[in-house]
Amino acid sequence: MLKILFAIIVACSLDSTTLFLGDQTDLHLQVTAPAESKVAFPVYGETLIPEIEIVDRTLIDTTALSDGRVQYDQYLTLTSFHDSLYVIPALPFVSGGDTFFSKDLTLNFIQPFEMDTTDAITDIKPIQNAPIWWWGIIRWILLGLLLAGIGVGIYYLVRYIRRRQGILPAEPQAPARPAEEVALEKLDRIKEEKIWQAGKVKEYHTELTDVVREYIGSRFDIHSTEKTSDETLREVRPVLNDQPELYKRLRQMLSLADLVKFAKWQTTPDENEQALHTAYDFVHSTTPVATEEPETLNSKL
Repeated sequence: MLKILFAIIVACSLDSTTLFLGDQTDLHLQVTAPAESKVAFPVYGETLIPEIEIVDRTLIDTTALSDGRVQYDQYLTLTSFHDSLYVIPALPFVSGGDTFFSKDLTLNFIQPFEMDTTDAITDIKPIQNAPIWWWGIIRWILLGLLLAGIGVGIYYLVRYIRRRQGILPAEPQAPARPAEEVALEKLDRIKEEKIWQAGKVKEYHTELTDVVREYIGSRFDIHSTEKTSDETLREVRPVLNDQPELYKRLRQMLSLADLVKFAKWQTTPDENEQALHTAYDFVHSTTPVATEEPETLNSKL
């Protein structure tokens, strides 16, 4: 998807070209130009075309290349709630008095559910009453928690002071277990329990994604358990920049789990097995390779 003209290279690509309704993908805009050139990117509001929404965008990143040229990059996060195949027309980039166009792109959004048109139109969820907040009770609860926290803090402060004075022996601290060891142990337990074979498909995918999210938090300091799947994938993508196939499989696993948990999606046995394999591969592929200390190497020579 490249168009070369007057030493300026324009490239536009999509991370995914086929998505379920409401899923998101990134449109990558890239221009390579001589260092003295000034390039203006196309500017969009809330939509790329009327049916495709722009939910997020990055600033234009500038990178100096070794051959004296400059590379400009920007990402637009797209989504749609209309079931159709869309053509994204050529995007214009202006440099000086010339305009450079990318090639057309296609983006297909599909409906993952089988629609029964004979049923009457109903709400997705029943009407729910707004929660009642009793501020007086909450204040007492907060006061109680505050007093409890102060008490716990005083207790540990006294223990710390007495230990420093030699009154209490220091308690040995167990070393933290490696993140991959904990994750693989939990995955082994899920594999042995075989709960999806017993019909507990939702519980199976919930436990599986919980293990992966906890591992991401421990390994990369990304609080995945507090984020949506799309937010998690957006933060994990730089980590897996050199492993696009693994990133694609991780995205498929999290998307499938969301469909099972929130849309009662009926999975196949192969999809269930593949989700477990993806979790194992993700942990193995992101585990740091252990290196031997120099003293150990010298002792072997």
